[in-house]
Amino acid sequence: MHLSDIIRFYSNDKVKKAIVSLARSREVVTRYNDYVGKRPDSLIYENDIIELARNGATSFHASMERWKNPLLLRQDMKKKELDDLRIGWDLIFDIDSKYLDYTKLCAKLVCDALEFHGIKNYSVKFSGGTGFHIGVPFESFPSEINNQPVKLLFPSGARIIAGYISSMIREQLAEEILSFENIKLIRKRTGKKFNELVKNGELDPYQLITIDTVAISSRHLFRMPYTFNEKTWLVSIPIDKKEILSFDVKNAEYKNVEVSKGFLDKFKKDEAKQLFIQAFDWDMSQEVGKEINELGEKYDIPKTAISKEFFPPCIQNIYKGLEDGRKRALFVLINFLRSVGWDFESIKKEVFEWNKKNNEPLRESYINSQLNWHKRIKGSYLPPGCKNKNYYTDIGVCKPDNFCKNIKNPVVYPFKKMKKMKHGR
Repeated sequence: MHLSDIIRFYSNDKVKKAIVSLARSREVVTRYNDYVGKRPDSLIYENDIIELARNGATSFHASMERWKNPLLLRQDMKKKELDDLRIGWDLIFDIDSKYLDYTKLCAKLVCDALEFHGIKNYSVKFSGGTGFHIGVPFESFPSEINNQPVKLLFPSGARIIAGYISSMIREQLAEEILSFENIKLIRKRTGKKFNELVKNGELDPYQLITIDTVAISSRHLFRMPYTFNEKTWLVSIPIDKKEILSFDVKNAEYKNVEVSKGFLDKFKKDEAKQLFIQAFDWDMSQEVGKEINELGEKYDIPKTAISKEFFPPCIQNIYKGLEDGRKRALFVLINFLRSVGWDFESIKKEVFEWNKKNNEPLRESYINSQLNWHKRIKGSYLPPGCKNKNYYTDIGVCKPDNFCKNIKNPVVYPFKKMKKMKHGR
């Protein structure tokens, strides 16, 4: 890549504006082809981009975190010092593989998962290599989760959500890959052995693709939009979700790039609240398994559906119909019924009957979309934990009885109740 071409590209007013607009309140690090510039650093003025390019700058990388003053960052800072300086952070899924076809499938499913959680204002960006970045801005986050300020939950919050989404789409991603190529072709293409790719009789898609969770650490950087990738000399460009599967890398050649979209430039307040609640509940779900084990049971989805007589008060109260919180209640019902052994046809019939009791029933199309998504996911996800006030308390269904004492999740209740009845005490 000739220096003159790099300078010409970064001289584009729209390119400069797009880079600087994202740089505000972030640490920005300049890369000079094969080495990285000083840290900490920032980028404030558009003309600085031209000067840096003339001095050999090839790309710009920004922090996921936003800072009061990024120039005050030091390598030896303790967590509290970082927390005091941090004003927020963005959620960015870094999806990568050696094979662009696989990352396309994964990126599409991550977008589907975000939309399932009610998030519409997210951004998608081609990395310039063989991956995609999918971002949700801090402005869409809830201010608190489990009584903790969200701005302090970095990098732990990002890791939890990335792990949750990875787990959520795992089975579907494996199916999508196998519909694209069979195991024989995958082995030939990747050079991997059968026992590397197949675990417990199923394809492990994360042997082929990574959704970056390990590298999410404080001061973690991502390639900024409209900057080069030095390995390919393609440009990292924002795209629409609908363009992911048909994306052609020729569109990322610098001569073909049109600056028409931003990255992390759109949001809706609290839009990501549901995602945070469900991801953090998922992270706590292992505690539920321990709780059931303490009752002398092993937590697996029962082969025989547990009947309603054993259901906890919160579920019984949801069944009576609600005036508010119907979408949250639907999410609780579907996951609870799955976790206590109900099949999908029974769940479908049950939630539609429940919906008739609501003061204002949910649209059938909404219920069907939720059921269809859950049906695509193999296994079971527990309903939100009992301490999650955003659900049971807020919608007015938390009316505990004697069995509820010390229970962390409604799913534990029927196990505990059945055990007591079984032993007559």
